[in-house]
Amino acid sequence: MNLEICLKKLQYVGVLNFATIGEDGAPQVRCISAIHYEPDAMYFFTARGKNFCRQLRRDGRVQVLAYTMYKEMIRLAGVAFEVSPTEQARWIDAIFTEQPYLANVYPDDTRKIGTIFCIRDACVEYFNLGVRPIFRETYAMGAEEVHPKGYCISDACIGCGICEGVCPQRAIVDEGPRKIMQEHCLHCGSCFEHCPAQAILRIDDCSGSAAFG
Repeated sequence: MNLEICLKKLQYVGVLNFATIGEDGAPQVRCISAIHYEPDAMYFFTARGKNFCRQLRRDGRVQVLAYTMYKEMIRLAGVAFEVSPTEQARWIDAIFTEQPYLANVYPDDTRKIGTIFCIRDACVEYFNLGVRPIFRETYAMGAEEVHPKGYCISDACIGCGICEGVCPQRAIVDEGPRKIMQEHCLHCGSCFEHCPAQAILRIDDCSGSAAFG
């Protein structure tokens, strides 16, 4: 799996959930299919009068979510920006060519009420629940950085092995010391709750300790 394949899978799914933050601070979610994909970016169309457009202009942070028939979740989190006026027509034409149904929604010149946003810098998370053990990875798109999530095992580990037994995916292995295989971790926290030595830490708290995995 890699970033290119994740973007292809988003394209195959077609209709994606876009989440933004509303003016009242509450999450807002809608389905968007007017999308064009480039190897390093995602362009999408919306009407300027929609709340979606207002929210993106006010705070470009957005999360995009897709779920495939194979139990794969792909989540893209980044910042959307409005494409420059000189580039608008190019991407509107591209999206309307690829999505013919849009001519029924915005016939003739009424498409001019629309505007194009682009996501170029983002984190893309792939999570496959259809395999055992489950598989997850995160990829950086553009200038975005990957921010690790989940848990690690610190040097406070006493080697009791309880964490191995309570892990639903058997993602903890004894490599003397024990290690969490991050690509198979559910992030469920079972090991964290059961560790008698409190040696399991959230990855956010691992930077100040000698952590093994």
